[in-house]
Amino acid sequence: MKKIVIAALALASLVGLAGCNSDKKSAASGKVLNIHVWNTEFQERFNSYFAAKLPADVTVNWIITPSQDNAYQNKLDEALMRQDSLPADEKIDMFLVEADYALKYVDTDFTLDVIKDVGLTQDDIKNQYKYTKDIMTSSNGVLKGVTWQACPGGFIYRRSIAKAVLGTDNPDEVGLALSDWDKFNEVAKKAKSKGYFMLSGYDDAFRVFSDNMKNPWVVNNRIVIDPQINAWIAQTKEFTQNGYNNKASLWSAESTQGMGAKGKVFGYFGPAWFIDFVMAPGSLEDQNAAKTVGNGSYGDWAFCKGPQGFSWGGTWLCACKGTDNIDIIRDIFKTLTCDADVMTEIAKKSGDFTNNIPAMEAVAASDYQNPFLGGQNHIKFFLDSATSIDKSCITQYDQGMSEKIQSAMKDYFNEKITLDQAWDNFYRSILEMYPNLQK
Repeated sequence: MKKIVIAALALASLVGLAGCNSDKKSAASGKVLNIHVWNTEFQERFNSYFAAKLPADVTVNWIITPSQDNAYQNKLDEALMRQDSLPADEKIDMFLVEADYALKYVDTDFTLDVIKDVGLTQDDIKNQYKYTKDIMTSSNGVLKGVTWQACPGGFIYRRSIAKAVLGTDNPDEVGLALSDWDKFNEVAKKAKSKGYFMLSGYDDAFRVFSDNMKNPWVVNNRIVIDPQINAWIAQTKEFTQNGYNNKASLWSAESTQGMGAKGKVFGYFGPAWFIDFVMAPGSLEDQNAAKTVGNGSYGDWAFCKGPQGFSWGGTWLCACKGTDNIDIIRDIFKTLTCDADVMTEIAKKSGDFTNNIPAMEAVAASDYQNPFLGGQNHIKFFLDSATSIDKSCITQYDQGMSEKIQSAMKDYFNEKITLDQAWDNFYRSILEMYPNLQK
């Protein structure tokens, strides 16, 4: 634990020193492109839409560290501490960040200016959703990262289960039946009576509530508990006690099994990337066979807004101070986050909601059909939400807060400890992770 704290403090202490030599390079001269990531999602996008443009003599080195328990940030921080002393082909060229902790890196000189250093223009980024730029804009008004996706979310439900419970799988009708939390809870009760779980587990609705917080997790180094967090705790306690969820943890094998052909889960909350990156593969009976109707539950799903609008996640690309591959990075940024044709193709091939307003409006109005969602064009459901996403409450502590609150409450949901004991466990674990905070 001391190592984690020291790395975090060291990163903060070097903020003022790291930017002394962040001048834009005139040419791409490096032979190794080192990219820090936490999973393979961006790697797949890169390989599909950019790898063919990579110079033949350049090798990509993917440094993949899972994000759980801050592991990705810790490894990245330690690498950033060594950045100035490493040989050119060992230096970080790019690294990725999520909204939950983006601010930790935005206000440091480790992240290069997308316009002045990397070389994108205001015209290049004019069609990106405003919130995706706001998150990565420093306190000095400097844009420090870009993304190919926007992440409004909704409720992805199993068509056959919806028919069994509600008598219809029509997205408009199901959406109306689930349009507020009281209705949602009533459907959960009905689903239970018919042998189904409304949600997979404890964490499924967490992002819906946490994204609607009116207060940030931390104000003046003090931890703040928003009423939305208490609402999530109360609902999840009720769902666990009444058997409305399957007591699975997010990302667990049990949660994924609920997506399969034999699964009994009515639905999952998530954005478009969750549909493509998690649910589509999770639905397959044969992972080696094609993603097609008849392979597991693939095609037996649909999408509606659900009881409360929300957004979840997002992956931003940052150029790192010290890179010798600015020209390549500029081309990556431009191709994967600014090119309307690429944005359209990603949306149509993977169902991802991409970061280009006219492209998404065109796909929403087209005859596009998502095969995983039974031919539904789900993009149109996201349009209004994407333009209204507000991330003014985010802090650099959000990932740790989210993980620790979910972990601390599970024993309470399962009646192993009291609510007061769960809160004590949360505060103990979070103050160990962030010793600069106060209860």
